[in-house]
Amino acid sequence: MAKYSKKEKISEEVKSEALNIARGIQKPGQTKEQTKLVAQGIQKGIQQYKKQQKTKARELDKRIRKASDSVAVQRATAEAAPQIIQTKQSYLPWVLLMLSWVCFGAYGFLLK
Repeated sequence: MAKYSKKEKISEEVKSEALNIARGIQKPGQTKEQTKLVAQGIQKGIQQYKKQQKTKARELDKRIRKASDSVAVQRATAEAAPQIIQTKQSYLPWVLLMLSWVCFGAYGFLLK
């Protein structure tokens, strides 16, 4: 047995709203049966409208979710990308190297 029926149940609120609308547009001389048929048509219209709104809401949620997922992926790739760290180059080692070579040369020159 199917757990859920394919036929959608109409809420009492929708029925009463449709009946009120049908009575509001009722013409003189119209029978109760005709008014009920009009109310049923209005109920179907309300159901179709609600289905359309649900579909639009689902599509909007999908788009929002997809956009937020793509933003999250972009953030993750931006954070995961290696960051280039620029350091200030110090001239002290080069100066000491040159000074040591000059001293070595002067020492070799003075010994001769």
